[in-house]
Amino acid sequence: MNLTNYQLANVLQAPIISEKSTNAAEQNKRIVFKVKPEATKKQVKDAVEAMFKVEVDSVNILNVKGKQKRFGRTLGKRSDWKKAYVKLKPGHDIDFSAA
Repeated sequence: MNLTNYQLANVLQAPIISEKSTNAAEQNKRIVFKVKPEATKKQVKDAVEAMFKVEVDSVNILNVKGKQKRFGRTLGKRSDWKKAYVKLKPGHDIDFSAA
């Protein structure tokens, strides 16, 4: 199944910039992205390679469960989402500060 560049651009929603993701990027060359809930590893790999012109070594995906939260007297739940850890091949890097 071949996806167009427009469809691949919609797979990645946002990079995740946190202390944990920054440490992963510095130590293991792993970049963390928030992706669509129906995204596959192959789609994430193709999207990162197409958008940032880098080579991807591996992709790990995990589902993040939404937390139970209280809104006044009522209970609510944040929505579930999906996170992707993308490992780049040696010699490749993505710099978000330049964008």
